[in-house]
Amino acid sequence: MLSIRNISKTFHPGTVNEKTALKSVSLEMKSGDFATIVGSNGAGKSTLFNAITGAFYVDEGQILLGGEDITFKKEYLRSKDIGHLFQDPLLGTAPHMTIEENMALAYMRASGRHSPFGHISKKDKELFREQLSLLDMGLEDRMKNPVGLLSGGQRQALTLLMATVVTPKILLLDEHTAALDPATAEKVLELTKKIVAQRGITCLMVTHNMHQALETGNRTLMMYNGRIILDVTGKERENMTVEELLEKFKKQAGELLDNDRILLSS
Repeated sequence: MLSIRNISKTFHPGTVNEKTALKSVSLEMKSGDFATIVGSNGAGKSTLFNAITGAFYVDEGQILLGGEDITFKKEYLRSKDIGHLFQDPLLGTAPHMTIEENMALAYMRASGRHSPFGHISKKDKELFREQLSLLDMGLEDRMKNPVGLLSGGQRQALTLLMATVVTPKILLLDEHTAALDPATAEKVLELTKKIVAQRGITCLMVTHNMHQALETGNRTLMMYNGRIILDVTGKERENMTVEELLEKFKKQAGELLDNDRILLSS
C-alpha cells in the first residue's frame, strides 16, 4: 500500500541552519499494516509524515501510495487518500463551524465531490449521525453545535472520524493522544484501534509510550537521526519487553534514548 524508497530531505541547504532530517529512508507497508513509530526528539518521525502528505517535496527518492507515484503530487491532491491526525486536538477541525459542517467538508474532500454544503443529502446526514454515534460521546445529538464547544478529547475523536469517514489509503497518527488526559487518551486510542481494524486501514502511529508501541498494531519502527534503525514484527515483537527494545536502540544507535517522555513512559 505504501512504498517509500530511499527518500532524503535537507532543510536550509548551504546555510548555517542546514539540517538533514531524512537520510535514505525506505519503508514498505502492506495493506492493513499498523506500525507504531518511536524515537528521540528530532529523529525524523513528523518529517517522515510530512514527506508522505506532501508538505514538502523530498530531495531524492520515491513515494508510492496504492501503486501510484505521489513523490511530486501536490499536498491538496494527496489529502483525499491520506488521513492525518496531530498531537494538538485544536488542529484538524474548524471551531466556528458545526459538527455537521466539519463532517461534510471531510466527507466531500475524501470522496472527491464538490460544493459540499449545496450537495449534502439527507442520506449523508444520516451517515454522519450513524458514524458519530460510534464515538459514544453523544455528538450525534449535537450536530448543529460549533466544534469549538467540544472538549479536547471530543475534538480529537471527531477528527479521527473525519479522517476515516471515507476510508483513506493510509492513516497517519502523530502522537494524537499525547495532549489528552490519560482516561480520554485511552478511549481515543481504543476507538482508533477499533476503526483501523474494522476498516482494514493501513496505519502509521507515532507514540512516545513504549508499552503502547509494542502492544498496538503489528509492527514497531524506531527512528534515529533521520533513519529507520529498527523494524520489529512477528514473534520477536510479541515477546519483546520495553527494556529489550531500549537495549536494541542502544546497540543500533550507539547511545541511550534521550527522549524524557519515552523514558518516563517506559
